[in-house]
Order: sequence, then structure tokens, then C-alpha cells
Amino acid sequence: MSLIILRSLFLIVAAAVGVTIIRSGVLPEENLWLPWLVFLGVIGLAGAIIAADVFIRTKQLDIISSVYFGLIVGLFLAYVGGFALTPLQLSDMVRNQAQLVMAMITCYVCVSLLIQTRHDFRFLIPYVEFSKEVKGLKPFVLDTSVVIDGRIADVIEAKVLDSQLIMPRFVLADLQAIADSSDRMRRTRGRRGLDVLNRLRSNTEVDFQIYDRELPEFAGQPVDLKLVLLAKHLDGKVVTNDYNLNKVARLHGVGVINLNDLANALKPVFLPGEHIEVRIVKPGEEFGQGIGYLDDGTMVVVEAGRDALNQMVRVAVTSVLQTSAGRMVFGKREAGAKA
Repeated sequence: MSLIILRSLFLIVAAAVGVTIIRSGVLPEENLWLPWLVFLGVIGLAGAIIAADVFIRTKQLDIISSVYFGLIVGLFLAYVGGFALTPLQLSDMVRNQAQLVMAMITCYVCVSLLIQTRHDFRFLIPYVEFSKEVKGLKPFVLDTSVVIDGRIADVIEAKVLDSQLIMPRFVLADLQAIADSSDRMRRTRGRRGLDVLNRLRSNTEVDFQIYDRELPEFAGQPVDLKLVLLAKHLDGKVVTNDYNLNKVARLHGVGVINLNDLANALKPVFLPGEHIEVRIVKPGEEFGQGIGYLDDGTMVVVEAGRDALNQMVRVAVTSVLQTSAGRMVFGKREAGAKA
């Protein structure tokens, strides 16, 4: 809405500038069509600038500070432009009108740019401070897989991660395509991801932003590489569950937060000789083995546990193995011991 009002005012100012030029006496009075051509030319120039502003996507700053600072910069540029016209040896009247047109254009361009970038910088007047309005040290750029997974909302609500969350528009489009898929399972996963985004956006304690800007280096790149390039551009980190994206991001020197690694790091640590209680749910691959699972999903391989299916048993830990799929605990069932 602020941009619509600005563009309407810009057209009105352009019309006023055209009328001012016509009444200044600069134009010859013999040609009756020339004033109309000048007036329509100024309006057309203003329309072309607005059209270029609409079709060229820019970033999104506080509106009052944007207008204030944009007008100052625009007028200063027009003033400097007046000195650039000095070698042309124009009359004072012509040069003043040229400066007026330059002021009109530069003020609009500066104010429009700052309005569209108000979320990326903070301006304090009269002291101008350029700093990103983000929580934490670095923003977190979300991947499709981590949104569909859903655990990111629980992690954020637990305040384990307290930085700004960035959802790129191209990732959101990818998520919408999954939600509209003809495959029932993909459609369910996509809709769950959209529900997770709504949950994050409705949380007032979460700094959640949708990033609309398309960087020039995005042209022709796949979604995963766009994500890495955006995180590098914002000096942020990628949050993902995708193993391949993890590797690509590290190759580009971009930090990665893998929720699977975070979940594994938060699992309890068992030392050989400790005792745990687990329910045997199925037989193991080796003779006499039984398999059980802890509440966090850790698999426990129990020697001599096959004959205790569907029973709670007490297990003495013998070793722990960390794999890419998670943590495995090996133990031996204590003879005659039941939980």
C-alpha cells in the first residue's frame, strides 16, 4: 500500500513538474504542440520509471526513515547533478528545470529502494546505523526437508535456536508443489510442512521472514544450490536434514545445522557397565539376540534376549556404536532379571 501511495504521488509530482516547465517560459511560444509534448513526455518518463520499479524486484526499512533518508539522498544527488551540467553552459533557467527533473527521479528511486529494504537495515536518525535486525549472530535458512520433518518448530519453541528464520520464496514454492502433488504421501508431507510454517509464523516470539528477493547468481541453479548461495549471501546457516545438501553447503564454506545430528547429540550417553531397562520387541539377526528401543528411538541389541519377547528386561551395557543412522547400544541381559 505504501508503494501504491508513493507511485500515485510521484505521478502527481511529475504532472506538476511538467506544468512548471511549460510556465517557465523556456519553451518557444510559436509551437503550440511542444508544451503538450513536454507535459506528456514528463508523465511518460514517470510512468516508465514506475514500470521499471514494478518489474525489477528489489529488497524490502522503516517507512518514515526510508522517506526521510531517501529524500535527503535524492536531493543531494540532484544538487550534485546540477554541477555536472555546468560544462554544458546552459542558461540558469534551463539548468534549474533540468535539476528539478533530476530531483524528481532521484528522490523517487531512493525512497522506493529504502522502502523495499526496510526489513534488512535499521536506520537511526540523526545517527545512521546500518545493522541487520536479526536475532542471534547469524540467520537460519530453512530447507524443504527440515520444514516437512516438523521438529524445527519444537526446537524453536524450546528456544534451543534463537536466530532469525529465513524461508526463501523458492523453497516455499517447492513446498507448495509437493502439497499439490498427485501422490497422496507427498501431498500429506507437503501439507504438514505448510502447517509447520504457519505454526512458526504465528509464534510472536519467533523472528520469521519470507525472503522474496531473487539474486542474480540464482539464474539457472537448482533449489539446493540456491539455498546455499542465499545462506552465503546472508552470512547465515542452512538448517536441513538432507545429507547431500549438508555436503554441498560445507564445500561452499556455509555453516549447516543438521537436525538429525542435533537429535543424536541430545540422546543420553551410556557407558559400559551401566544398566538400562528396555522392552524386547523383536528377535535380532544373531542367534539369541533380542532388539528393543528406548523412548528416543535408540536401538538396543540385547544378547540372550530373544526368549524375552514383549517383556521388560534389565540390560548391562557392553558397548555403544555411533552410526550415520543414529546410536546403537549393545548389552547383555542380566540373568533372571526383569524390570
